[in-house]
Amino acid sequence: MAALGANLAIAIIKFVAASFTGSSAMVAEGIHSLVDTANEWLLLLGLHKSQRPASDKRPFGYGRELYFWSFIVSICIFAIGGGISIYEGIEHLRHPAPLGEPTWNYVVLGVAFLFDGASFLLARRTFNAQRGRQPFWPAFRGSKDPSIFVVLFEDAADLLGLFVAFLGVFLSHQFQNPALDGVASLLIGVILVVVAGLLLRENKSLLLGEPAESALLLQITTLVEADPAVVGTAAPLSSYLSPHDMLLVVPVEFQPHLLATQVSEAIQRLQTTIQQQHTDVRHLFIQPVTRPHTQA
Repeated sequence: MAALGANLAIAIIKFVAASFTGSSAMVAEGIHSLVDTANEWLLLLGLHKSQRPASDKRPFGYGRELYFWSFIVSICIFAIGGGISIYEGIEHLRHPAPLGEPTWNYVVLGVAFLFDGASFLLARRTFNAQRGRQPFWPAFRGSKDPSIFVVLFEDAADLLGLFVAFLGVFLSHQFQNPALDGVASLLIGVILVVVAGLLLRENKSLLLGEPAESALLLQITTLVEADPAVVGTAAPLSSYLSPHDMLLVVPVEFQPHLLATQVSEAIQRLQTTIQQQHTDVRHLFIQPVTRPHTQA
């Protein structure tokens, strides 16, 4: 919500400034902020839809709605934000026009930097709280919540784009060369395309279903094997349905002398133990298996 409000206000201001100054970089930045505003709305839509309860048609719920809309957001950044910015830059290079008074641009860029900076700090604080002591890139690759890392990358691209737009406007007037403003627009487009590429890859992975981390699966395996009714386990099968909703199947070999009722009690006990210690495991299936016997 903070990012949406900031980007909407900034987009309006940037377009007003672009209409007064004729800056291509400012038009690109206005498009950038407008796309970001639409993206935050899509993320909010995904969050809302993902929280619907399970139904007969969707017995595991609608958690992956968030991953779908995050994927759409990445496409919007790539196609609309990056594509139009690059187009604007090319057009400005082909048909350079003298820029107007740059004061408006500097004022708008300064205000936008404050808004985007505040949104970025909030997103970074939220992401840092989620990742703990993990390094940044492993935490990003392992994150299951695109509503956090998409906003973080968007805001980082915003700040970098504002810096490039400032250089484009400043150098264009300093050297009386309007083509430099078009170059700035091209660079803003490239920044958006690179950021979109990173987000597309990560959101595609989430949409297809990412497994739980190896350390978490090892903890669960240790819990299961500590039960006296268990002989051993095979590798658990897992998939995230939403940031805090995991589907988990644990193949378990029980003691051969146990009765059916005892196996049933053991399964219930294991489910309770696992879900109490790992609340993200919302859908848990203990699958009894038998170890194949070799013939002499």
